[in-house]
Amino acid sequence: MFHNPSLFTRIAIGKGIGFIFGLIGFMTLPYFFPEADLMLRWGMLLWYTTLGAIVGVFGVITYHPILKLPLPWWFRAPLIGGWMNFVLTFFAYDVMQAVLTHMFGPDGLMSSPFWFVSEGALIGLLIGYVATKFGGEGKESVDI
Repeated sequence: MFHNPSLFTRIAIGKGIGFIFGLIGFMTLPYFFPEADLMLRWGMLLWYTTLGAIVGVFGVITYHPILKLPLPWWFRAPLIGGWMNFVLTFFAYDVMQAVLTHMFGPDGLMSSPFWFVSEGALIGLLIGYVATKFGGEGKESVDI
């Protein structure tokens, strides 16, 4: 679809897909967790929009700067998405614990807040795929 790699396109696609996932969370969270306040819902919307932008930006880096190892999109994007949600889990552990306990019960298989890490990795993988397909990757995406 796009012939010239573009960092702007990568970021726009990442933010768009992240916004869609954030909007899904914004709209459905009250059904899964009725105690969810508006701040949590807005936070989810903005978090996934930001996650998409970060995955888009990191499409420029195709080699590890120190180890000189290749970083293909299918490794880089889930790593970033998973890491971002891992950090989020540390900051909002209690809220995420309450959400998942309400959804799956206190002894449920998926009651650990760290399941958000795998969610971030999957969303990052999807964002990385679409951003790379339509926006390119590597140094050529920032060359004018």
